[in-house]
Amino acid sequence: MTGNRVQQRRQQRLAGRAAEIRGALDAFRLIVQALRIGAREGERRAGLSSAQLFALQRIAEHPRASINDLAALTFTHQSSVSVVIQRLVERRLVAKVAAADDRRRQLLAVTARGRRSLQRAPAAVQERLVAAVAALPANQRRMLAKSLREIARRIVPGKLAPHPPMLFEEARSTQRKRRTQRKRRTPRH
Repeated sequence: MTGNRVQQRRQQRLAGRAAEIRGALDAFRLIVQALRIGAREGERRAGLSSAQLFALQRIAEHPRASINDLAALTFTHQSSVSVVIQRLVERRLVAKVAAADDRRRQLLAVTARGRRSLQRAPAAVQERLVAAVAALPANQRRMLAKSLREIARRIVPGKLAPHPPMLFEEARSTQRKRRTQRKRRTPRH
């Protein structure tokens, strides 16, 4: 092979690699954009975070689910979904009720206030994300999970959280900081 051909093949490989990376990043951008738009719409129409809306919709679809049931239904760890449930309970959108067969076990029920919020709310964007991942063949789902875990490991500084929070559910300290910043920016008359 001549030096010119070697150079051309190298440039083709680099161009192919760049196109693959751009394709992957474009897909990430589209997914993040859809999640952000869905989160804003849920916030605007129902006053709920994306995670709260997803959890509330799942509770409505599965009356009397336990927190562990809801964790399975949202594909989230129990500790992460508990945080979201606590916020829904504080806002009186969900009530915890004792199970008839075991009074120690708590079940979740959407309140009248929660049903009114759901009437105003759009479908949670996570529903589409879950459906899209579930529609993949099993081998592609496994490869996607493995690849995303590796990407997360490489871009997240330090140790990954063993149980990440639900999508677009902020810590209370972050929520307070944002409210304080908004108040400071709001002109007073």
